[in-house]
Amino acid sequence: MKKFLLVAAAVLGMAVVAAAQPRAIGVRIGYGAELSYQHTLGGENFGQLDLGWSAGAISAGAAYDFQVAPLGPLNFFAGPQVGISLVNVNDQTTFSMGAGAHLGLEYCFDFPLQLSLDWKPTFVFIPGTAFGWTSIALGIRYLF
Repeated sequence: MKKFLLVAAAVLGMAVVAAAQPRAIGVRIGYGAELSYQHTLGGENFGQLDLGWSAGAISAGAAYDFQVAPLGPLNFFAGPQVGISLVNVNDQTTFSMGAGAHLGLEYCFDFPLQLSLDWKPTFVFIPGTAFGWTSIALGIRYLF
């Protein structure tokens, strides 16, 4: 648990000290909820960090996204993502790690609000192999 919190704090800390560029902070709501932070990484690419919780689990994830089709305020993005989680089942905590894709659409309004609908299909390789495809969520973020 201590290692997980240390890794999550380090990832969030790197985002905070990044160069001053457009950012967004908010929530992703799907199966559970996540605090979500986006930071522009030059051009139209951006990084996204998520810290989430759901029934019996906490998780952290990071994605590097490319804007595939910017259409004014509507953008389609895709990129690789990684994640870790601690899941508690029957009073036993299990650590898991995986990697996959981050795909979605986002809409930025004329005022500082962003809505997104995204999907994170993930191949879990620790503790065993599995494929998770149910991580679809609605994102609501404040742009600053």
